[in-house]
Amino acid sequence: MLPRSTSAPWRGALATAAACAAAAALADAGPPEFRGADLGLGARLIREHQCSECHVRRVGGDGNAIYRPLGRISTPAKLLTMVEVCNTELNLGMFPEDVAAVAAVLQRDHYRFK
Repeated sequence: MLPRSTSAPWRGALATAAACAAAAALADAGPPEFRGADLGLGARLIREHQCSECHVRRVGGDGNAIYRPLGRISTPAKLLTMVEVCNTELNLGMFPEDVAAVAAVLQRDHYRFK
């Protein structure tokens, strides 16, 4: 056993590692289509491609009316397809993992499919 004075930093490091593992497990919870997606990348791409501004131009208000969980986009696969439609129509040049990351952020923030 380590002396008390040196064990305290280890306890903090272990607690941090446990918290990171728990956060990763939560991020991976949900539909399999979004497991392992990079949420930070998705959020960054949404900002860089100005998705919210485009949605405001299309539907008005704050743009959130475009997200209709009970409408056309009713499954994770349909959400991925819709993000790919935007990617293609707007020539955004996103790779499949980028599309998955954006869709995962939309899943987290708007759709919350089981």
